[in-house]
Amino acid sequence: MIYGAMKFSLGGSLKVAFRPWVEGLENVPAEGPAILASNHLSFSDSFFLPAVLDRKVTFIAKAEYFTTPGVKGKLTAAFFKGVGQLPVDRSGARGAGEAAIKAGIEVIEKGGLFGIYPEGTRSPDGRLYRGKPGGLARVALATGAPVIPVAMIDTEKIQPPGKIVPKLMRPGIRIGKPLDFSRYQGMEGDRFILRSVTDEVMYEIMKLSGQEYVDIYATAAKRQIAEAEKAAKEAVKAEIAAREESGA
Repeated sequence: MIYGAMKFSLGGSLKVAFRPWVEGLENVPAEGPAILASNHLSFSDSFFLPAVLDRKVTFIAKAEYFTTPGVKGKLTAAFFKGVGQLPVDRSGARGAGEAAIKAGIEVIEKGGLFGIYPEGTRSPDGRLYRGKPGGLARVALATGAPVIPVAMIDTEKIQPPGKIVPKLMRPGIRIGKPLDFSRYQGMEGDRFILRSVTDEVMYEIMKLSGQEYVDIYATAAKRQIAEAEKAAKEAVKAEIAAREESGA
């Protein structure tokens, strides 16, 4: 009931305000389990995709969103539950990875749609990065559920980092044909199979999105960008200090 109300209010508002265009809706089954594997450009991806689907899609979110005390915490928890987010406890020996896999399998076993971002985090520059083989491939191989590649297009342009007011423009969603990995079912312990499955899905996402592909993880790219920015700032400080010292 909460999801339906949130979809009607928030989803309806998003569709009216931004008018997202969609291709390939017929590739999402009307019933039965499936995994929606999408690129990740913006925080809004988890809102635009459910807004255009008739069925509920469940993504995962860190447990802190659901356990923060106070009125604000309760409102935040209600919001995330309402839009179909599932809390994942990141504590424990293997952290969020194992929790995400377990959560995904539970959604699939109930016949639902499980949404996942194989890159593991948002792209720092709009390019498509290497998919992490743990969550996506292991859920697919443990359940035999089809994997549907999804490309979010231009969502990062709606509210770039540092911008408070979103830009009214039309984002796109392109949904590909389901990929069947049932031939590998039960082989989720083979890391080479996991890598192969993940790479195949990422290739399909790349074709759908038209993004440039970078064969490193997005988390590593973010570190490189942060280190480069830090080095640039230190170089500027050093140059200023040198000028001051020389009296220039």
